[in-house]
Amino acid sequence: MIYLDVTKSGKAGHRSGLTRVNARLAEELGTAAALVRWDEGWRELKQGVPVMPAPNDWILTAELFSEDERPGFSEFLRTRRCRIAAIFHDAIPLRHPDITWPQSVARHPSYMKLLAGFDRVWAVSESSRKDLVGFWQWQGVERPPRVDVFALGADFSGGPRVTSRLSPLAASLLCVGILEPRKNQLFLLEVCDQLWGEGLAFDLHIVGRVNPHFGAPVIAGIKALRPARRGLHYHEAADDGKVLELYAKARASVFPTIAEGCGLPLLESLWMGVPCVCSDLPVLRENADFGGCLPVAPGDTAAWAVALRRVLTDETLHVRLGVEALTRPLPTWAEAAQVLRAALA
Repeated sequence: MIYLDVTKSGKAGHRSGLTRVNARLAEELGTAAALVRWDEGWRELKQGVPVMPAPNDWILTAELFSEDERPGFSEFLRTRRCRIAAIFHDAIPLRHPDITWPQSVARHPSYMKLLAGFDRVWAVSESSRKDLVGFWQWQGVERPPRVDVFALGADFSGGPRVTSRLSPLAASLLCVGILEPRKNQLFLLEVCDQLWGEGLAFDLHIVGRVNPHFGAPVIAGIKALRPARRGLHYHEAADDGKVLELYAKARASVFPTIAEGCGLPLLESLWMGVPCVCSDLPVLRENADFGGCLPVAPGDTAAWAVALRRVLTDETLHVRLGVEALTRPLPTWAEAAQVLRAALA
């Protein structure tokens, strides 16, 4: 039996990347997994009854945690009778503490240390794998667990893949992600404002909840620009249906992020047959290099202006990127779940 940890994601009121990962894995694992939460011991999610995994069972977690958040967890790791595996997302709180919630910065080193006591770990990208292994080496961990790369599913909320697509009638760009400095929406607004000022007509749709700690300047920037730029649209509480509708109308998605563990918006954009203009980061290159994407140096205003102008006006480029997005192989969550079932059998 696989026991899937949904301590936080099971009660989350939003769909962050982490909660999307857990939700899709739970759907695809189906009856092969039971949902559990930590409450000074493992408990069944709905009824709250204690769970006692057998030696051949696995606990699987894709969540972030610390001993302070989960009292007794370190003792469980030390004395456990079952096996335990984790999906590791990123080391962003260590690499970018200035733009990360202080509680996450404080928690992350202990979380990464705890992972060294697991039986199996998967990282969501090769870049994240290197960060985790490098951290353990720095910490002097003598016998760390095996770490493999785990390909996240690209299929958007379980919907069918777009295999053909008419060129959108309107020039529309779509940016999906929580509003915060790491996602770099203020930079995107600056670039788009420049293009609007040059007379280029297009719509920019920004979708995402506001980071309660760092998102205020981003939402202020959107509100300040909207009166002068009628092509700017913000959707805070867009459900999956609304996002699918926006993808259907989008000429391209834009992903100007400065740090990622994998980059789900890029994968999901390609699944919908929508080319992606993305930051030229090693972690995004792991997927962008296979087609459908236009990588651009992060933070380079002139380069981003050129790239967005090209994708909006150059039909030859747009058609090529669109064909690449539609025809390249992409992982599904069903395949991801099968990888886990086979490895944890």
